[in-house]
Amino acid sequence: MNLRFLETFVWVARLKSFRLTADRLFTTQASVSSRIAALEADLGVKLLLRDSRGVSLTPEGSKVLEHAERMLETAKAMKQSLDSDRAKVGRIRLGVMDTVIHTWMSGLVAELSERYPQVEIELVADTALNLREQLQKGFLDLILQTDLLREQSIRSQDLARYPMGWVVAANSVYQRGYDSLAELGRERIVTFSKNSRPHQEVLTLLQAAGAQAPRLNCVNSVAAITRLLRDGFGIGALPPALVATELARGELVLLNGLPSPPSLELVVAWQTGVALVDEVVGVCRQVLERYAREVGEQRIVLA
Repeated sequence: MNLRFLETFVWVARLKSFRLTADRLFTTQASVSSRIAALEADLGVKLLLRDSRGVSLTPEGSKVLEHAERMLETAKAMKQSLDSDRAKVGRIRLGVMDTVIHTWMSGLVAELSERYPQVEIELVADTALNLREQLQKGFLDLILQTDLLREQSIRSQDLARYPMGWVVAANSVYQRGYDSLAELGRERIVTFSKNSRPHQEVLTLLQAAGAQAPRLNCVNSVAAITRLLRDGFGIGALPPALVATELARGELVLLNGLPSPPSLELVVAWQTGVALVDEVVGVCRQVLERYAREVGEQRIVLA
């Protein structure tokens, strides 16, 4: 329903004059008449009566007026809320792991820039371990990484998890069937930085399956991992979401028939008492929910 038409109707009802309403809204009487006619056609009822004494409401018009005034007040409050957000100033120091950078980070930065155009966004990309240390020392306000933190001045919440998979270059020596994880573990495995949560979980998984001294090559850059896999360097243990384009083009493929590595957890952690940070956490959730709807549960699963 057109809010401009509702506004015009409300002013005609208040002023009881098409001419005065036209003056109030800086338009013409013909435009006022056209808006009222369109609103009546939309609702299927007669709202106003015009005679030699002026303008009056029909019984249906009285009912519509009450609802129209509430709708306009709601729209006004919403606009004031948005204007208040856009007037906010300050700085948010945001730390993100590489996995977020290569999936939904652009959408988050775009949303924050649109919602808080006068707020400075400092973005730091680093390993989860380093991000946690910087948050604990007060160098960052909010981080997106893999672990829940339990400290007095820090809050954290699970956001989602990225399903993991075994990824190889198409038509490489690694694109073949493996009878077990123990056999797979004899190959060169490429995964995230040393002592990160996914590195430790992949290592534990292979060792539990009987792999003797698995060769894990630890890389802290998703771009570097992707390039190494495309060049046939080894078998990647990483979320398919990170290489969705390469998988779609057929440059990389997923190995099937073996247990997948544990999912990569996504956790938001933030300093309490920092201006705007609670709101930014909410924006993170909204943007992530949109991303999850777009890519589906094979790529990311919301907490």
